[in-house]
Amino acid sequence: MREVCHFTHGPAWSPIVFVRGSGKTLRRMTYSGEGLWPHACEMPREKSTAKTWLITGCSSGFGRELVQAALANGHRVVATARNPDGVTDMVASAGPARALALRLDVTDGESVAAAVAAATAHFGGIDVLVNNAGISYFAGVEESDDDDVRRLFEINFFGLMRVTDAVLPIMRAQRSGTIVNMASIAGLNGFASVGYYSASKFAVEGISEALSSEVKPFGIRVLLVEPSGFRTDWARSANEVKHPIADYDSTPLRQQVAQARTSNAPQAGNPAKAAAAIVQDVADRGTNLHLPLGAGSIIATLTKLDAVKAEYESLESIARGADDSPAKGN
Repeated sequence: MREVCHFTHGPAWSPIVFVRGSGKTLRRMTYSGEGLWPHACEMPREKSTAKTWLITGCSSGFGRELVQAALANGHRVVATARNPDGVTDMVASAGPARALALRLDVTDGESVAAAVAAATAHFGGIDVLVNNAGISYFAGVEESDDDDVRRLFEINFFGLMRVTDAVLPIMRAQRSGTIVNMASIAGLNGFASVGYYSASKFAVEGISEALSSEVKPFGIRVLLVEPSGFRTDWARSANEVKHPIADYDSTPLRQQVAQARTSNAPQAGNPAKAAAAIVQDVADRGTNLHLPLGAGSIIATLTKLDAVKAEYESLESIARGADDSPAKGN
């Protein structure tokens, strides 16, 4: 078997020829006009199904479960966290050929660039990026603190895009890849007590839809994961309102904040099962943009879609009436 591709990074054009040898490899040879000259490297006959995953926020919750699920399915994993000491146990058990622990702070551009470069140098590329790092914030919209809100968006939205922008050139060069963005059911439904958290996840939904269309020609897929309530550290680690407004004390808002703060243990969602579903969806290479996880996610989303559809249908004549009359024949 012989395959020829054009090599254009030298002073003169020369094709690279892959020739089937006597063994189970393809030897890379360069044609110089005088013959075929072998290179030192050899290429495997078949492409491995194992992928290299880079996952952010791996010290707990979904991130930690995803590391374990990806490794259990034979993949290579770059487990990152602001403090990588929290992931070294998983990496050590897998060994350096399959796992790497790196420091990555999504709010620090230099940290992101260094981690992506180290991951690429270690494994030769990145096939799957999981933007999992994120925080929450419990407060009414009016009483939210500007600094807390900006930190929330810096991590949940701008940090997510900072890592994505660093990985996209690698995936474009490969003409393949999957970007998994951990959104939330709160990115499709605005809930009282977590309004700004919902806003940050709505932003993730919007940018992911746009990005999906833009990178599809390069063979890159974007997947939005939308969990409902799961047993993670999501609630326990969230910041809370610093200056509550007394007028809200007699409204359901205070009770909703308290419920959210103590909601970790009773949740039906199993993060290990969610991680397994994500790994399987990526392996299946489906075309779905959305991956709802948990009964609460699918029920709340379908309920909202039905309500939005009914509302828009009731307003159709008003909407159409805002246009100029279409030209004849349109």
